[in-house]
Amino acid sequence: MNAKVRRDFEIQAVTSPQEGEMFLNVPGLVYANDPHWVPPIRSSVAKQFAPSNPFFQYGKLQQFIAISTANPQQAVGRVVAAVNQRLIDRENQNIGLFGFFECIPDFEIAQALLETACEWLRSHGMTIARGPIDLSTHNNCLFLVDGFDSPPMVMMPYNPAYYPEFMERDGWHKAKDAYAYNFPLDKPLSPEFEKGYRIACKSGVTFRPLHIKGKEFEEDCISLYNLFTKAFANNWSSTPRTQEEFLEEAKELQSLVDPDVFPVAEYNGEMIGFWMGLPDYNIPLKHVDGKLSWLGIIKFLWYRRQIDRGRVIAICSLPEYRRKMVPLALIYLGMQGGIKKGKPYKRAELSWVYEDNFPSRKLIEASGGEIYKTYRIYEKELSV
Repeated sequence: MNAKVRRDFEIQAVTSPQEGEMFLNVPGLVYANDPHWVPPIRSSVAKQFAPSNPFFQYGKLQQFIAISTANPQQAVGRVVAAVNQRLIDRENQNIGLFGFFECIPDFEIAQALLETACEWLRSHGMTIARGPIDLSTHNNCLFLVDGFDSPPMVMMPYNPAYYPEFMERDGWHKAKDAYAYNFPLDKPLSPEFEKGYRIACKSGVTFRPLHIKGKEFEEDCISLYNLFTKAFANNWSSTPRTQEEFLEEAKELQSLVDPDVFPVAEYNGEMIGFWMGLPDYNIPLKHVDGKLSWLGIIKFLWYRRQIDRGRVIAICSLPEYRRKMVPLALIYLGMQGGIKKGKPYKRAELSWVYEDNFPSRKLIEASGGEIYKTYRIYEKELSV
């Protein structure tokens, strides 16, 4: 696809290492004066475009950048158009994705980037565009649309407030919203949760922290993978990962796990549920400027001592064990682990939960969670 020149910028496909570097530089320009932004690890973003990424076994993508004609060495916006064949097969629709979107506050540039992504998707037979989704909802996805007054927690998206305005101006509509819930840890849980824990124990369910070392860690990760695949099989816009993909992601998080906020439930030796909590490593990551060099690692280790909050990524229980009160028991144990003596956590975030996931929302709200951030995925029909 040839470069398209507009006003004082042009959109072009990323085809060289130099353009790849320009692509990676865009967020630093967009968020230069934003106190809440946390730079992603640059090498992790670049890795997603490497030929070794398993995504290329079932999908294809194209990176695009908007280049300022006044400064040809600087990209002022970026986007990725992607076709995930697993998603198409699952939803039986030609749904294409856009993701990795970043842009300076200039609607014409944003519109040109989105139009270029849609044109690429259309040329590959797609009839619907959906995003932001960075190749898969297992990666970064969603635009923040409400709750810009605080920084994002670990592995959660963040963007300027003008992105949702740009999407609406360009004719995109809401596909689905998702919420982040705030949990202050100074409020006691309802007695029903401890009662649920005791009922679960009497029913033969046992609980323990996640193993975080050696072969036991790998065995636990395989059990987590099987649970994830079974319990979240029907999640909207989601596609199953291979065990290899899941284990690769798990290894990246291994050193970050606090087992006190990662309880698992077992029945007859089989894992049947878990509460996945992580300390908010965005607090130290904010100081490393996206680079885990030796200096970045020293800064990370120094600032991790300031962590005083955590994120609950998922609460999972196989349906047949919900009557044994396993979800309530896991919430009880996760919260108890967060407030035990010596722990630094003052609050937690549970994120993200789709707006129409009423069973989970009811349980979260019963445990004291309150919505404090709203996120959105958009869609647009692609005319022939």
